[in-house]
Amino acid sequence: MGKFYESITPKMKEWIEAQKMFFVATAPLAADGHVNCSPKGLDSFRVLDEHTVAYLDLTGSGVETIAHLRENGRLTIMFCAMNGAPKIVRLFGKGTVYELGTDQFEALKIHFPAHLGLGARSIIQLKVDKVGDSCGFAVPRYEYQEQRDTLIKWAENKGKEGVSSYQQEKNKYSIDGLPGMK
Repeated sequence: MGKFYESITPKMKEWIEAQKMFFVATAPLAADGHVNCSPKGLDSFRVLDEHTVAYLDLTGSGVETIAHLRENGRLTIMFCAMNGAPKIVRLFGKGTVYELGTDQFEALKIHFPAHLGLGARSIIQLKVDKVGDSCGFAVPRYEYQEQRDTLIKWAENKGKEGVSSYQQEKNKYSIDGLPGMK
């Protein structure tokens, strides 16, 4: 049976930091809007304190998370054990987008590996108001091999201006037409 907590416990923090992958889920306010669930990796997640987490949001083909957060702030981040004991942890709360170049982005970027910075478009911060954990008995076991470096190489090949152009072209609006990158 799952349990809920008001904050991230030290034991949970240790477990979260050991995970190689996480998922973010957001949704627009419109009932006919598309729900977003997006996988993340590349050592891009940090627990900042018992009520605050952040991840380095790398450039992608869509901008749903950013658009939904700008509209309503609702965000859930989920981790699930792919090996070891079965476990799922969900972090619920209000998310905020700090785009590349803002003071907030600059202040938070020190928490992330520098080699990921070229492909970054924002840092997503979550003020956690509820933490849920559950068994994860149905989550299959996977053996971790390595992180993919495809996105890092893509950003290196595009260069700073190429990544910026891509963001302006592909990350301006969500699939539902909500504003994305400014």
